[in-house]
Amino acid sequence: MKAFVTGSTGLLGSNLVNALVAAGHEVKALARSREKAERLLPQAHVEIVVGDMENIPAFAPSMAGSDVLFHTAAYVREVFGPGNHWPKLEKINVQGTLELLTQAETHGVKTAIHTSSTGVLGIRSDGTPGDERTPPDNFVQGDPYTRSKLLAEQAIADFLTSHRLRVILVLPSALFGPQDSGPSATGQAIIQVLERKLPILPPGGVSMVDARDVATAMITAAERGQSGERYIVSNGYVTLERLAQMVGQVAGVPIPTRRIPYRVLNLLAHAGELVSRVTGAPPAMSVNALKALNRKHEVLAAKAMRELGVTFRPFEETIRDTVNWFLANAYVHSSERVL
Repeated sequence: MKAFVTGSTGLLGSNLVNALVAAGHEVKALARSREKAERLLPQAHVEIVVGDMENIPAFAPSMAGSDVLFHTAAYVREVFGPGNHWPKLEKINVQGTLELLTQAETHGVKTAIHTSSTGVLGIRSDGTPGDERTPPDNFVQGDPYTRSKLLAEQAIADFLTSHRLRVILVLPSALFGPQDSGPSATGQAIIQVLERKLPILPPGGVSMVDARDVATAMITAAERGQSGERYIVSNGYVTLERLAQMVGQVAGVPIPTRRIPYRVLNLLAHAGELVSRVTGAPPAMSVNALKALNRKHEVLAAKAMRELGVTFRPFEETIRDTVNWFLANAYVHSSERVL
């Protein structure tokens, strides 16, 4: 397979490039920074393409000769910071996705794997875990990032009515794992626990998945997935307390013991956002992020397991490898060594 990967230096993208190379595939890796790509990605069998999702025509000819486009790039940084992020969310995540698929088809690509999110799925009225058919709810419509992902899915559905490009949608839950160079919001939380800088442990939890398992699922989807179909890739729901405990057990550090009720945290989050509008600094926790943590949003990956043969490694392995990667790459200061 000859693959073209967008977002190649992100948590998912870098693990996907590694998995593709390990499986013997040739890769063109789109990155905004050549230096960062050369530092994170394997040198053999990888051609770095410098480009940006805000200027797709500039790099689109580089997709020629590729069999599969793996689209992992998205505007997600600073979504919860101060200011109006919707214009950029719409331009990159919605319009950019549509333009990328159009250009891919123009340059002869036959298959595209689009990275969506389980965030586009609502919560069932009976409280049972959702699946690919679960419709969005009010939270999805009110959260800018998940709304942009939902609109991208709708744009893809319209695209498929008049185009021959095969497009498969992979919906991962919250990503964890090594190669988190950003680091992501999940990675930042782990680093805070390691540095003993997390003053409290918020209530709630997340559906989580190892980025390496998602990468494997995307490669399999390119081979076995059905065009237009959604595939949830999630390893189940875990509370923040359990996540913190796993980090603490792996690294031998204490976890936060203070607990604050959700209603109090909600007031603090609103206050923090007001302050951030004045200072320009991102709030410690946004209102939307707090709502997301307290939704108890559970989803099932039964379809991906059945149709794609997707499997998942244990939570503990994911956390151990993530912690070790942060320590080995000097992301953590004033912490004890891993046991």
